[in-house]
Amino acid sequence: MYSNSLIELDRAHLVHPVASYRSHERAGVRVLSSARGATVTDASGHTMIDGFAGLWCVNAGYGHDSIVEAAARQMRELPYATGYFGLGSEPAIRLAAELAERAPGDLNHVYFTLGGSDAVDSTIRFIRYYYHAQGRPQKDQFISVEQGYHGSSTVGAGLTALPAFHAGFGVPFDWQHKIPSHYAYRNPAGSEPAAIITASVAALRAKVEELGADRVAAFYVEPIQGSGGVLVPPPGWMKSMGDLCRELDVLFVADEVITGFGRTGPLFACTDEDIVPDLMTTAKGLTSGYVPMGAVFLSDRVYDTIADGAGASAIGHGYTYSAHPVSAAVGLEVLRLYESGLLENGRKAGERLMAGLRGLGDHPLVGDVRGRGMLAAIELVVDKERKTPLPAAADPARRIFDRAWDNGLIIRAFGNGVLGYAPPLCCTEAEIDAIVERTRMTLDETLEDPDVRAALA
Repeated sequence: MYSNSLIELDRAHLVHPVASYRSHERAGVRVLSSARGATVTDASGHTMIDGFAGLWCVNAGYGHDSIVEAAARQMRELPYATGYFGLGSEPAIRLAAELAERAPGDLNHVYFTLGGSDAVDSTIRFIRYYYHAQGRPQKDQFISVEQGYHGSSTVGAGLTALPAFHAGFGVPFDWQHKIPSHYAYRNPAGSEPAAIITASVAALRAKVEELGADRVAAFYVEPIQGSGGVLVPPPGWMKSMGDLCRELDVLFVADEVITGFGRTGPLFACTDEDIVPDLMTTAKGLTSGYVPMGAVFLSDRVYDTIADGAGASAIGHGYTYSAHPVSAAVGLEVLRLYESGLLENGRKAGERLMAGLRGLGDHPLVGDVRGRGMLAAIELVVDKERKTPLPAAADPARRIFDRAWDNGLIIRAFGNGVLGYAPPLCCTEAEIDAIVERTRMTLDETLEDPDVRAALA
């Protein structure tokens, strides 16, 4: 067991992301000490299957020596190279080229960031510059989708449409707007795909008309809404929204920070429906979480407009660690691993995961099972007919996470009783089966929770 001194040091000094600081201080930290494949071990020796790949990011799995060697080799040769002053490094140049070759359509230009949040911030900078270059600076209104997530930076948190990221922060800004989610399980339009698509198209059209087509700059959407509860749109939804954006002269931005790099099956989820956005953001699986890195993909049209508009002037947007050579070297090796078998294994494992989770549909608490590939969710209810959520008194986010942890499984437990899954693509059949079985154990224990039993009565 790790020493109490480490817990006290954490309690006194380390600020944790998206946490109740006082609750965390009371509970104390759980220290992870090692990991291999899809298994992580804490400092007490307790082993678990990581059913959430860290934070939807360790797509390749833990402990790939080839990734470690790629980083170490680059650190020895050239540990840092700025992209300023016309400088660069071979790994960053090659990674940009490899990504552009595989990206949808004409997304041929890649700007590297440190992660997803600053990738989203960068898109806003690029989009504003794009319209200024066209002599249309009045196009400054941005639209996203309720229950969507686009980072927790100041600007990105405004596009995010989850209350916890707004409360106390003074966002969203008055130029950031929302339309309802496609959330099929609780959609007022019903669960039929055609009805959901019709409702969403009408909502976006109405919002653009309300704001003025000459004012709306861009529409942001995740191919699957991750932090909102793994909300999967019906087939054709993304394409319909993209088509409408082109009709209305609004840039279409696909946020693939979670869905990119095999999470839903293909390298990029947009290829599922042959969608080519104007801009696309990625991070997480780009380096499999081994080192920080994100990327913005720009279409030829967007890039050329910005470049021509600037002429000989510098475009004043940059980060010290953009195109970091060590991160790029890791990205190249991770891409090689994906294409040498991990994507294919992930597709097979994803089919097994979805079949296994759907097999839990007869459990008294399971209201909905949804997902695509290695990205899934179970929504828990105490009344299947009325779709009544678990009571707040049951403290689902904490208690369900704790139960799963004790059962040897890490999942994400959202506060509304949704369980999120995003296992590494390297999972074996036995590990997928264990995720399902340990989930069933966790559900059975949740069924015995006194607060849940009271709500069921």
